[in-house]
Amino acid sequence: MDLRPRQRQPFSGFTEIEIEKMENLLKQSGEQVFDQKFCKKLAGDFSHSTGRAGKPIVKWTEVQTWFQNRQKSCLSKDNSAEANMKLPDMTEECALDKATQTFHIPEGKKVPDLSDLEFEARSSVDRAWYDVDTFISHRFLSSGEPEVLVRYVGFGSEEDEWVNVRKSVRERSVALENSECNKVRVGDPVLCFQEGKDNARYVEAHILEIQKKFHDIRGCRCLFAIQYDHDNTKETVHLRRLCFRPSIFGRL
Repeated sequence: MDLRPRQRQPFSGFTEIEIEKMENLLKQSGEQVFDQKFCKKLAGDFSHSTGRAGKPIVKWTEVQTWFQNRQKSCLSKDNSAEANMKLPDMTEECALDKATQTFHIPEGKKVPDLSDLEFEARSSVDRAWYDVDTFISHRFLSSGEPEVLVRYVGFGSEEDEWVNVRKSVRERSVALENSECNKVRVGDPVLCFQEGKDNARYVEAHILEIQKKFHDIRGCRCLFAIQYDHDNTKETVHLRRLCFRPSIFGRL
């Protein structure tokens, strides 16, 4: 199984004007493929515009990822709701009846609005986390543990994988804006982007130390010392390589 490069959030880092321009280009494109040449030119236009003064430059890969994710989103809306249903992570809020394979919501509890949630799953192949495109099916093991068959963003059916619902499926981790680095605390669990010669993946780690730095035109320059959970190795990285649990947004 190939390693699955994690997709960034399509809106991360873009200004409202840039998003509006890309939305218009998408509407006019039809079945156009947004290749490297096209995305490099558009990224260059964005990076040199007056509206991006004082902000980080835009990489062509970020532009291409935005278009790919938006195209996937449009396609998924045309498919049946059943085929693209995302399985809610409600293990703490409700009980799953193994006989009927339906969720029972406790009396007095409201069904959460899951329409805007995105999920990630941990692969049993390399223990890295990848974005979930679709929950295809679900089953129960003889132990009673529930599993779901997931399709990862950007990969076909040959890469579908059964994963444990309780241990390996959760709401998608998020990247922080440069101005939000003050929310990070020592001990926080994170996903750190690792890019080697032959692979790229997001793996679990935790924050050991934070070195505050002045920000500049490139954005946040703070340094974060982390320790990887799978092998206990340590590394010092910038904010752009880290993703956090969504609960971090509740901090002041």
